[in-house]
Amino acid sequence: MSNYIRFDWAIKRLLRQKANFVVLEGLLTVLLKETIKIVNLLDSESNQEDENDKFNRVDMLAENEKGELIVIEVQNSREVAFFHRMIYGTSKVICDRMSLGSKYSEVKKVYSVNIVYFELGQGKDYIYYGRTEFRSLHHPEEILQLSKSQKKQFQKETVADIFPEYYLLRVENFDDLTVSPLTEWMTFLKTSTIRENTTAPGLQEARTILTEINMNEEERAVYKRYVENMRYQQSLMETQRIEGREEGREEGREEGRGEGEVIGRTEEKNKIAVNLLKNGVSIEIVSASTGLSKEQIERLI
Repeated sequence: MSNYIRFDWAIKRLLRQKANFVVLEGLLTVLLKETIKIVNLLDSESNQEDENDKFNRVDMLAENEKGELIVIEVQNSREVAFFHRMIYGTSKVICDRMSLGSKYSEVKKVYSVNIVYFELGQGKDYIYYGRTEFRSLHHPEEILQLSKSQKKQFQKETVADIFPEYYLLRVENFDDLTVSPLTEWMTFLKTSTIRENTTAPGLQEARTILTEINMNEEERAVYKRYVENMRYQQSLMETQRIEGREEGREEGREEGRGEGEVIGRTEEKNKIAVNLLKNGVSIEIVSASTGLSKEQIERLI
């Protein structure tokens, strides 16, 4: 297996070109379990080329052949309220695409694909799926269905087909050794490696598209700095996370388990912030990386 350009970098630049849609189409086809064809990339709100983006996030809004909308978001920095932003993201997309006077039946179907490189929530798996269903309060096995006329009018089979659907890929939790299109994609997202004999949709094309040889000298230099910055941040965050857990346990023994965990988490954030500041990282990036407010960081300074 060979190393290729990181997915979060590629989605900011290379994968926005129409000729390269095939890579994203492959990932979406594997996740949604149906052939996806991207016909258009729409404006999104957070792809600004600023310093904070180095350690923050990137998103993309795509439209498929059915007129459905797909939000793809990659997040490197830890964010406690990420679930809330997932809700906000789908809601904003729906509202932004509705013109004044539009009928409710014109609301677009939205898929939200979220790729995170930090620990989010509690769970053993590396991929989770969420959809909206209405279950009977008195008969939980019963799910509310669309009427025949609604199915015909909306061209949907279930109520859940109308509501947004969410995919959450927790990259750092991936450790599956089996070989399938999904695990091959997860391997690429985590390690930027692709099997030479891959048959996973999109990854065959990625072996040609996502190589450094396609970059000019300036782009290659910027990319290498980005990779080094990401490695440094991930290493630092992991080290401080381990130390914070140990301190939390020690405090828990002395002052009670609950209080110790809170103190450990606080100390963990503070240590990460101090180390980032010592290495010349801006307050904005420190805030995005730790979840501390600017006022808290200024007090540390």
